[in-house]
Amino acid sequence: MKLGVVGLPNVGKSTLFNAITKAGAECANYPFCTIEPNVGVVAVPDERLNVLAKMYNTKKITPAVVEFVDIAGLVKGASKGEGLGNKFLANIRETDAIVHVVRCFEDENVTHVDNQVDPLRDIETINMELIFADLEAIKKRFDKAFNMIKTGDKKYKIEADFLQRLLDHLNEFKPARSLPCTEEEKEYLKDLFLITSKPVIYTANISEKDMDKNDEDIPLAKLVIDYAKKENAEYMVISAKTEEELSSLEDDEKQIFLEELGIKESGLDKLVKVSYRVLGLISYLTAGEKEVRAWTIENGTKAPQAAGKIHSDFEKGFIRAEIVDYDILVELGSFNAAKEKGKVRSEGKEYVMKDSDVVLFRFNV
Repeated sequence: MKLGVVGLPNVGKSTLFNAITKAGAECANYPFCTIEPNVGVVAVPDERLNVLAKMYNTKKITPAVVEFVDIAGLVKGASKGEGLGNKFLANIRETDAIVHVVRCFEDENVTHVDNQVDPLRDIETINMELIFADLEAIKKRFDKAFNMIKTGDKKYKIEADFLQRLLDHLNEFKPARSLPCTEEEKEYLKDLFLITSKPVIYTANISEKDMDKNDEDIPLAKLVIDYAKKENAEYMVISAKTEEELSSLEDDEKQIFLEELGIKESGLDKLVKVSYRVLGLISYLTAGEKEVRAWTIENGTKAPQAAGKIHSDFEKGFIRAEIVDYDILVELGSFNAAKEKGKVRSEGKEYVMKDSDVVLFRFNV
């Protein structure tokens, strides 16, 4: 899973990236301090792995991972090459989802590219540039399909009609992801690799002094929340500066700090959960003395394909999956105990994996 962290210059984007990845991206009070995309790979927080590691006396824990890409700040005119627009647009096409950081704090010591904090204007600036970039790409595809209609092949007429509908939608300044599509059209849309077809998580970056308030009671954040709801997009409220402080603490200190702030989980925990949800992902678990591991799959994946995440031979020679629910395994204390109690299920090729599954695959090649 690769998430692109984007936003206008000086909205706290790189501060947030530093905090969640501890990768040390340069962060300064001027535009474009992030020129090449910084990449950080972070472990997905999953307390289940620690519990299983103790149960199996495991020496190695391998969590699922998320790759964050901190992409250069965008400005008005990026689709025409302004600022670092071309670099930005090329990098963002390679991500699975977009974390759109929006400034929702006032600070006279941190300049704003437009000299005034206005979350809705900032959102529209970036969204417009992404739509313009997609329009340019689709126009080329449409011209090619339209010219091929004269061959008499019906598929080009169908393609051109869909692309025309998509062009009209984008010209109304609506993102591609909001275009009503049939299942077949959704697959075709996916193959177009449009920026505005990617899911977005609007991330309101608030001041530290607003951390004790309800999200909806922070006026600037409320604007972002309402915008996201109107678009049926995911959103979260976070303080990048607070996350930066958290990232420098040990786990036990971090927990105390969170409790003092009255926060149940860190911004990274929230962000990962939201990211999994928007991309339709889950993690199943494998456990043994050598390793306890989380494997990321799409929700709805069947057992053989899930086994293939471990090794292609597992999928080719799949016989069955021996599965126990995580909570039951922890309650009974071991896989063998769960088996004796009849709690280990034998599932075949049509079984759809669940997030709570601890699994042992049987295969033969």
